[in-house]
Amino acid sequence: MPRARRSARRSAPALAACAALLGWPLAAGAAPEGPRQAAAGAAPEGPRQAAAGAAPEGPRQAAAAGATEPDIRLTLPWLLVQLVPSPELWIGSGEAHFGIRWQVTPLLYSFGMNRKLSPWRAFVVEPLTRHSGSLELFGSPEYIARPGALGERWILRGGVRAYFPLLHRGDYLSCSLGGSAIYARERLGAAYEAGVYTLFGALGAQVTTTPTAALRSTTITLSIRYF
Repeated sequence: MPRARRSARRSAPALAACAALLGWPLAAGAAPEGPRQAAAGAAPEGPRQAAAGAAPEGPRQAAAAGATEPDIRLTLPWLLVQLVPSPELWIGSGEAHFGIRWQVTPLLYSFGMNRKLSPWRAFVVEPLTRHSGSLELFGSPEYIARPGALGERWILRGGVRAYFPLLHRGDYLSCSLGGSAIYARERLGAAYEAGVYTLFGALGAQVTTTPTAALRSTTITLSIRYF
């Protein structure tokens, strides 16, 4: 009996070591199933749901929240720059004369800008707001260096003009179509115009025709806009 107990005591560590060795493969065989189930069940779906649910919406919400109204207002330097006229050539019945034109925009509605911002502008209008697509009310006094009394040299125009972008949201190239009522030489008439613009709208060419018999003429204007 003492010998049996001693042999049992001696064999106990060996049995424990064998059990540990046998248990390690069993544990290794069962362990991969846990990670597989975890990986197959939760891990792939979590990133997919996070990527599909939150990631795309985050930048959009951030961009929408980051849209701020531009700080635009009438300033003395801006008013002084607007006094610089655009040169033009006035072509009438058998005559042609040099002239100059000024531009003023009392009201503009932009349909091509960020919908989170106000589309309305008065007098001061950023180039992108105008040339990305807009509709404006405009006034345009002109002086024609023609013979006659001083009052007969002035033309007053007021009308509506629409701008449409052609390249790069209108920064590189845009166009316009418009119509106006004119007052010249104590007569009223109607005029129609078309224009193209480049360099962020700072430089352009406008062609205006007046079909009214008493005021029939065509005007080619080199449009120069300072913003």
